[in-house]
Amino acid sequence: MQKYINKANILIEALPYIQKLSGKTVVIKYGGNAMISEELKQKVMEDITLLKYVGVNPVVVHGGGPDITEALSLYNIKSEFVNGLRVTDDKTIHVAQMVLAGKTNKEIVASLNVRGGNAIGLCGIDGKLIECEKFMPKVDGKPVDIGYVGKITNINAHALSMLANDRYIPVVAPIGIGKDGESYNINADTVAGAIAAALKAEKLMLLTDVKGIKKSEDSDEIIYEISQKEIFKMIDEGKINGGMIPKTLSCIDAIDAGVKRVHIIDGRIPHCILLEIFTDTGIGTMITA
Repeated sequence: MQKYINKANILIEALPYIQKLSGKTVVIKYGGNAMISEELKQKVMEDITLLKYVGVNPVVVHGGGPDITEALSLYNIKSEFVNGLRVTDDKTIHVAQMVLAGKTNKEIVASLNVRGGNAIGLCGIDGKLIECEKFMPKVDGKPVDIGYVGKITNINAHALSMLANDRYIPVVAPIGIGKDGESYNINADTVAGAIAAALKAEKLMLLTDVKGIKKSEDSDEIIYEISQKEIFKMIDEGKINGGMIPKTLSCIDAIDAGVKRVHIIDGRIPHCILLEIFTDTGIGTMITA
């Protein structure tokens, strides 16, 4: 009997969070090991489907770096990165679009639909969902051309809102469209942040392969709550570096645009989404204004 009572207590603990989030939008960036491990993939799909059934409106933005790298290797195309962003030449963008908007996107959609999620797969080209222009990161203070990598100029929030506020779960691949119809690869964390900002989401959740923002590069201890000002300081000090820079900057942009809370959580933990938002303690780093 006690184990059933414990289950009831868990549901009661989640009740105030369910009430608070009912009817609200939660943007989830899905990536890392949670996309590779079949067991973790199932847990994430279950979490997202449950959110929809308890009245939350999830919007999923997915990455797919390992899938792209694997596909590029089949074409003997070398993978290169600058400041955590993939160098995307003419051949690479065609492969990235094929993988992200095709294989990866449709696998996620199918997995959600099997669980009753009513998911719809999209990429930024559909309905001009993600309009962008060429982005050139700075290296040693100088802009570097890394090919078809996009800087977001506009999000079609209306289309996403129509789907998310209805019975559907939008699943978005991070491919944008330029003014002349050209395709651009965009960092998935950046896309998730921009979509969360455009939708004025209650929460943005980034599933990663780390426990959260660590206090230092050599420490395993994570920071459970941090402000924007503290993040900038950690970037300047080199404590946040590499691929974590675009991740944390997208979080800050989302907060600036009105997203109330941003969470960086460990996607390697089963049911990480539910543990973060429906429990009193949470498991990752929460970023606030």
